[in-house]
Amino acid sequence: MDKRTLLAFGLSFLVFLVWAILYAPKPKDRPVDEHSTPKKEQVQASLKDRTMPSGPKRDLMLEAGTSSKDIRVDTELYTAIFSGSGPLIKGFKLKKYRSKVEKDAPLKELVHVGNKDGYGFNLGFSGQNIPNVAWATYRVNDQDITVRAGDGPKDLIYEYESPQGIEIRTRFLFYADTYKIDLSVMIDNKSEYIIDDNLSLNLARSPLETKKSYGAFEGMALLLDDKLKEVKVKKLEDRLFSGQITWIAYEEPYFMTALINENDYKATAKSTVLPDGEIRISYITPSLNLGQAQNTTENFSLYLGPRDLYVLKALDRKLEKAINFGWFDIIAKPLLATLRFFNKYVSNYGVSIILLTILIKILFWPLTHKSYQSMKEMRRLQPMMAKIREKYKGNKQEMNKQLMSLYKTYKINPMGGCLPMVIQIPVFFALFRVLPNSIELRHAPFVLWIQDLSAPDRLFSFPFQIPFMAPPYGIPVLTLIMGASMFIQQKMTPTTGDPAQAKMMMLLPIVFTFLFINFPSGLVLYWLVNNILSIAQQYRINRQSS
Repeated sequence: MDKRTLLAFGLSFLVFLVWAILYAPKPKDRPVDEHSTPKKEQVQASLKDRTMPSGPKRDLMLEAGTSSKDIRVDTELYTAIFSGSGPLIKGFKLKKYRSKVEKDAPLKELVHVGNKDGYGFNLGFSGQNIPNVAWATYRVNDQDITVRAGDGPKDLIYEYESPQGIEIRTRFLFYADTYKIDLSVMIDNKSEYIIDDNLSLNLARSPLETKKSYGAFEGMALLLDDKLKEVKVKKLEDRLFSGQITWIAYEEPYFMTALINENDYKATAKSTVLPDGEIRISYITPSLNLGQAQNTTENFSLYLGPRDLYVLKALDRKLEKAINFGWFDIIAKPLLATLRFFNKYVSNYGVSIILLTILIKILFWPLTHKSYQSMKEMRRLQPMMAKIREKYKGNKQEMNKQLMSLYKTYKINPMGGCLPMVIQIPVFFALFRVLPNSIELRHAPFVLWIQDLSAPDRLFSFPFQIPFMAPPYGIPVLTLIMGASMFIQQKMTPTTGDPAQAKMMMLLPIVFTFLFINFPSGLVLYWLVNNILSIAQQYRINRQSS
């Protein structure tokens, strides 16, 4: 493969990489019918004149009263704070994860809100027939709750009865060893009216202010008609979805807060951005339509925890579909499984990445070996090729014909050198998707100054900004070594073009160094080890040919 072709592939790779960062494909939102929320046909039409008079046209949330203290729920995996006066989650700290890489950093908090009541989850009604619940105070069955290994599940129950005789019983069920919380809401109509109202369950969140890593997603996600929909934070204003909604969630890098629907019906999900910037994601059930002496129980689950592919899959609620590696999903998930396998034995994801790189290199070794041999043979043919180009420089068609005849005579595939590069590009992009989206790599240390493989490597810390570099500012040692390895690799690669093309090719290591400067250090480590192995392979072939 001549230098012009190599240069074309190198530039194509850069264009593909930049496009993947800036313009990753997004599924188009399906048209939504705002009036398509189905209703339960439990009440005869002749009774509609006895429906309770409508309340104000606004959301009436079951918000906390002012008399009871908060309730602390402590399990093996998290500590949650619930309101003592209403079914609100006001805090949720994960015991196995910290907010920063430092060992003494605070535990990871999943409730980030600016609303006056400080809730990250609440529930209520659309305000059609169930009045005054915004000022309701509930009866609570317990105060602080502790669930430890070996304990059975424990519950927290809120009970409320409206002046009209509508009873609402909300039950949370906690387990020691899972992030899932069972939730049931029972509505019993003991009033003289017919209830025609919708239950609304709401996730509230203020967006993160920290800089996101490449490839990481933050925003609303839902499984609609068994297809994943994702909406970034900046596009969440007044979005509406209707259909079979298996779950809705607010996702941030590595973590998620999700509501899982355990009922078999179509519903509505909507997102709202409040004036203060806070985001509210709501799951709205079909109309309850409860006649006198009728009741219903709506069942859900909550998940507040890591976006761990295997933890989510174990829940058997299709939450694992939230782990979306895009086009390269079919490659990314086996790579992640391999990394986890290696890490079970070496207990270091940096070493696991090195072992994975070696494994990939072994798999591609025959192709790479053939590629280098082809490039070596192409170099030997350069004098003959130069004569053909000179002889037929005025007849391009005849020149190409003579060159192809030369390749055929010496049994050389001119594109043979490109094949390994083409095959390895999907592997690179799969890792590019895995590293910023896999909880396993978050805050995973390697050696020395590299204490987070999901973040760019920085040695020392500078109080000033550096062009092209995202914070934190420091010396990107691993990236510079990677650039140097690319330079050595280029110097060892047989040259087949003119001096101008050779100089252009030598610019690629510089371009890649600037491109990788803000990439996760785990990805830089993969590329560096791959370069070192390629240099060793090229050195071996060069010695055999000499």
